[in-house]
Amino acid sequence: MAVTVPMDGDRKITYLDNLKDYKPCLPNIENNAATFVLDLQDHHKCGVTRVINQITGRRTFYHKIMIELGDGGRETVTVRCMVTGKPHLLARRAVEPFPLDFNEPDVLNITRYEEGRAPEPVLGAVVKQNGKQVSGEISVSPGTPLSMEIFLDNSSAPVYGLLVSYMQVTDTGKQQETIVFNGCSVDPYLFDNFVTTDGDVLAAKFKAFKFPDTTYVQFRGTVTVCLDKCQGVQCSNGAIGYGRKRRSVASSADSNKVYEVSLTTFIKVDWTDPDAARDSEYLSLLKNLKVANQKLGDIDGTPATVAEHTQDNRLVIHSTEQINAANVLTQSCVLLFISLLLAYY
Repeated sequence: MAVTVPMDGDRKITYLDNLKDYKPCLPNIENNAATFVLDLQDHHKCGVTRVINQITGRRTFYHKIMIELGDGGRETVTVRCMVTGKPHLLARRAVEPFPLDFNEPDVLNITRYEEGRAPEPVLGAVVKQNGKQVSGEISVSPGTPLSMEIFLDNSSAPVYGLLVSYMQVTDTGKQQETIVFNGCSVDPYLFDNFVTTDGDVLAAKFKAFKFPDTTYVQFRGTVTVCLDKCQGVQCSNGAIGYGRKRRSVASSADSNKVYEVSLTTFIKVDWTDPDAARDSEYLSLLKNLKVANQKLGDIDGTPATVAEHTQDNRLVIHSTEQINAANVLTQSCVLLFISLLLAYY
């Protein structure tokens, strides 16, 4: 998708939202015009959001372009590209004949006609520090508390609910690790589960980190959009990875899933307080995350896979099957103990 922005008048610079200084996604400037070329095959590359309608198969791609003006103001332009899905095939259905005494009136008086359509959801993702949004580039020390928020726009928030089913973190190159799997955090110490309080915003706390060879960290998420609400996911450490509201937990995939959204957000992390010990600590945490991802390959498909850190900084992987088996064994031991007591007395 190519987008050309005329740089006339008092327009000074233009860039993609949250990617002001990210060189791989800067526009080409020629003849007083800025041209963005957005790859829709690799839509994560420059943070293009992809929305797939699960019913019609239609795909929508969108991004925001920021334009800074000479007077200090700013324009925001949303660009979209829609790809129509496969047409639905209509099957002929056998219909029972009308009764013999059926009479169709010659004139039908239609007193009212109503038609309504739900809006296509528009999602946003931001990273915050101390409750304030950071615009793509921050300078923090290892372990600085941050939070990520994923939200619906005002028009679609009353209609839909959200569930972050999968998220991956990458250095925008070859290094990549899974941090949310089937709705549950792989390593809650580094990146917590997504939760919600008001139903319109999902939030997860995490600690600032980066890969050794780059300052950019890219988060790639897959978000399920459901009618009204998405059911939470029971994670094996007792936590709930939430969709829209704190309600019942579903045992299977949501039947009211209507959209799947793939979104991306970037942050640039520079260590402002270099400390060899702390750097070593967070390299160790990344190593633990890599180990957890290797474990995922062995238990792929379990809806509740999480990890927890021991006192000696080891990462222990749990799955739902392991927890359930432990619970059954505990219950069996308790029942056996009670039976022995009754037999004794």
